[in-house]
Amino acid sequence: MNIQITPAANEHLPQLTALERICFPADPWSETLYRAALDNPAVAILLAQGEDGALLGYAVLSTVLDEGNLDNIAVAPYARRQGIADTLLSALTAFGREHLACLMLEVRASNVPAIALYEKHGFIAVGRRKNYYDAPREDAILMTLTFGSE
Repeated sequence: MNIQITPAANEHLPQLTALERICFPADPWSETLYRAALDNPAVAILLAQGEDGALLGYAVLSTVLDEGNLDNIAVAPYARRQGIADTLLSALTAFGREHLACLMLEVRASNVPAIALYEKHGFIAVGRRKNYYDAPREDAILMTLTFGSE
């Protein structure tokens, strides 16, 4: 599959928020929240698009000084297991190596495929947040990738 990674823009908001509602129906980010993120220079939203321009997935990275936090990564259900999340994560880690000291994230403790993907990219589990997620209630695993010590 040919995947193009591009920065999000306002014209992508309808597709982006529609995919957000599909991937995170219990607590999706609103279009207003995504619009604010696009206007924030400390936030990057990357899109994975197919050859036809369809939105296959996206990732949201926020930064504070030299630390990055992977706020969100999602892939359309029909496009999963095709390397899209891997491609998005590769783009984010490449950015991190150039500009950041570390990347951090939270992931559902039961999301074994995502944990394996993050470990493949060098993230390590560094902690746990009890009952972090709702619907269903679940712990989050805290993971960090520190650059310069890989």
